[in-house]
Amino acid sequence: MRKLFVLIAMIGFAVNFTASAQDEPQQRGKEKIKAARLGLITNRLNLTEEQAKSFWPIFNDYDSKRTEIRKSVRQITAESRSLTTSDDKIAANLKEILNLKQKEVDLEKEYQAKFLKVLNVRQVSELYKTEQLFNQMLMKRLRGGEGDAREHGDRGGKRGDQFEKKH
Repeated sequence: MRKLFVLIAMIGFAVNFTASAQDEPQQRGKEKIKAARLGLITNRLNLTEEQAKSFWPIFNDYDSKRTEIRKSVRQITAESRSLTTSDDKIAANLKEILNLKQKEVDLEKEYQAKFLKVLNVRQVSELYKTEQLFNQMLMKRLRGGEGDAREHGDRGGKRGDQFEKKH
């Protein structure tokens, strides 16, 4: 039943994403993207109920912290692009970006250990692959491209390929 619900949600997302993302407020579009991402992760990891109960709080915490780091990098990068930013400030910003990237690597190490307490090594590997696949599919969708997940290295034929297909 869970898989059917996720499949229906993903198909609905694929059909409505382009039009609705332009017409709806930005926040609602972000929520739809997040729901599709979580649906794809759920399908591809094949979590047991017990794993899901432990995994999602850990993943959500990880994702939130990682998002904040990446947001900071984007803000600093944008600040450095200003024509009025001094060379000293740009140099300081470059240093801060490296510090934030190191913080992200440290975060990934910390959470990989946490994921491995809940998931097996293949599921953790699949999590990383699925996140990369989702990002590739989303970028292609946002650019208006066609195609399916196999173009992005997904040769396993696992559920979730429907995300990219238009119905």
